[in-house]
Amino acid sequence: MLDTLSDQVRTAPRPPHPIGAPAAMSSRTRALLDAPVVPLLLRLAWPNILVMLAQSSTGLIEMAFIARLGVDALTGMALVLPVLVLMQNMSQGAMGGGISSAIARALGGQRRAEADSLVLHALLINAGFGLTFSALVLLFGHHLFALLGGSGASLDEAITYAHILFAGMVLLWVFNALASIIRGTGNMLVPGLVICGGAVLLAPLSYVLILGFGPIPSYGIAGGAIAMLLYYAAGTAILGWYVASGRNVARFAWTRLHLPYAWNILKVGAVAAVNTIQLNLTIAVTMALVAAHAGPGAVAGFGTGTRLEYLLPPLAFGLGGPLVALVGTNIGAGQNRRALRIALIGGGFAFALTEAVGIAAAIWPAAWLGLFDATPEMLAVGTVYLRIVGPFFGFFGLGMTLYFASQGAGRLGWPLLASLLRMIIATAGGALVLSATGSLYWLFAVYAFGLFAYGTVVGISIASGSWFR
Repeated sequence: MLDTLSDQVRTAPRPPHPIGAPAAMSSRTRALLDAPVVPLLLRLAWPNILVMLAQSSTGLIEMAFIARLGVDALTGMALVLPVLVLMQNMSQGAMGGGISSAIARALGGQRRAEADSLVLHALLINAGFGLTFSALVLLFGHHLFALLGGSGASLDEAITYAHILFAGMVLLWVFNALASIIRGTGNMLVPGLVICGGAVLLAPLSYVLILGFGPIPSYGIAGGAIAMLLYYAAGTAILGWYVASGRNVARFAWTRLHLPYAWNILKVGAVAAVNTIQLNLTIAVTMALVAAHAGPGAVAGFGTGTRLEYLLPPLAFGLGGPLVALVGTNIGAGQNRRALRIALIGGGFAFALTEAVGIAAAIWPAAWLGLFDATPEMLAVGTVYLRIVGPFFGFFGLGMTLYFASQGAGRLGWPLLASLLRMIIATAGGALVLSATGSLYWLFAVYAFGLFAYGTVVGISIASGSWFR
């Protein structure tokens, strides 16, 4: 079947007038095209998985410190969390995937000057998005967090945290643009070192600014936001220096802006952003349903449970980041059968990894929930969520990883439809069963079925050759 499919594949249209002549292919790009698949994928994935775990751990550590401030602060962070994760996933997984995909396809097609030009386009695009979302949250954040179920002291905490964090949100977007530029060349190590090093420094910094230490006073939940902005500022400076110094395969260059190059990023990144919005909106709407039915304590339980679910996209990106570069480079070079094989192998690894996390959470929910709080209602709701939804985490990991691989292929139709299906099942279906039964148990059961549908639809569509039709 793969031989037939490879004959049908057509690579994405190229910009009409590439800058410069084809350049000699780097040894890094050649390895993406020729090296044995499984060893290559594992070699690229392990530092990226480590990076994503380190990056996610910074949020968990911050959440543990904020939990010491009380349930209002923990609930306030839970309200902001879907919006923050949306920014992280859009800048890194969505637009970042579009950046990596465009650069990988240019390098695979030996269009080195085009890859260099894409660097400037990527930075301008992500900076523009970062400034736009900063303005939206600063202007309308109060209404948004109230809509998600915030009220009283918990709403005040959410607004305090969000206003500081989003005042500097452009730093997160530029940081992830630079990391994606580097990953698009197949280099996972440099972003990994910067992120892991930052995580090591962020933990004590968050502690000091949130809880206070010696002469330094406690800034409460605001301290968490300040620490995170300092982390992204330092990381942006380091990655920016690496790209500007010429050490990266795709180098920074002041060039004229070309609409086809921007479109090469946006046609993948913008569609992927819609997918990311759907995934986060699913959790946000479900959180609103929980809040309306059971109140702030239940929101804290659901939010703490979904904090583990929010670890799955970074885990999936640990494999998916290399897949964007691998699939994009191989399709750019016309090696379509190899590109599909790489994607399916990566999806299988992701299913096994995320399913193991979900099963462990279902068996020992208190081991996770107890890290953050011991409030009976929070523990009760979080336990129900993890025991019902956890066993379906593998399908979410499978779908997310193949979604990243689809970014490399420049074909996101089926992942987008599958995400929409999941959102409809979880939100509309969840509202119906909650209205009919009044039980969070059935709400979470429908939510779990949405994860199953998402992974199944994406997996079957790609395996059957949807990229090539």
